[in-house]
Amino acid sequence: MAALGVTNFFKLPVSVPYAMLASKKASIKSAALDELFVPSCMKQISRLHCFNVDDKRGMCRLIAKSSSEALAEESFATDEDIAATVNSLEFSGVHHVGVLCENLERSMEFYCGLLGLETNPNRPNSKLPYRGAWLNVGSEMIHLMELPNPDPTTGRPEQGAEDRHVCVFVKDLKPLKALFDKTGTLYTTSMYGRVQLFARDPDGNTVEFQETRK
Repeated sequence: MAALGVTNFFKLPVSVPYAMLASKKASIKSAALDELFVPSCMKQISRLHCFNVDDKRGMCRLIAKSSSEALAEESFATDEDIAATVNSLEFSGVHHVGVLCENLERSMEFYCGLLGLETNPNRPNSKLPYRGAWLNVGSEMIHLMELPNPDPTTGRPEQGAEDRHVCVFVKDLKPLKALFDKTGTLYTTSMYGRVQLFARDPDGNTVEFQETRK
């Protein structure tokens, strides 16, 4: 058997008996395991140095270098290089947050019908492979995405502050509180005396409302 390429060899089904590969020796150059498709039992080895098929025994043998030996061969960025790169980053704000929903129309009733948010006409969702909508919240946005939600809708913390949540600013919380009371929308207030309200959308996603800083 000629030398096997890394990609071709590891695409072989795990169920293929290794003895079938024993006609000739095969060698694979050093390669990072996380870049390969390999049986899970082989992933214990931090770096693959050489893979040989033994002619006589019809068995595969792994020759692995220790982590320290493998790492010594690589050239990594220094702490100073990484620190310099981090210091050059300039974050300017949050562009949007993604919120999963089971039914787009039902979620739109909450965010647009109840809260009065408006869709962003400059952000059509038609280019994405799922239904959704972009809602303006000041200069930022909420992106509703009609996708399966891995989180349960029941058994969540009673206090929204103790759950994952989106926080938005509102000029005055009093009208919002009155709206929730009139419409029977459930909400909680801050446990720590802060001026905040927490409500859940139809899918159990928590939205925190906080008065705009003056």
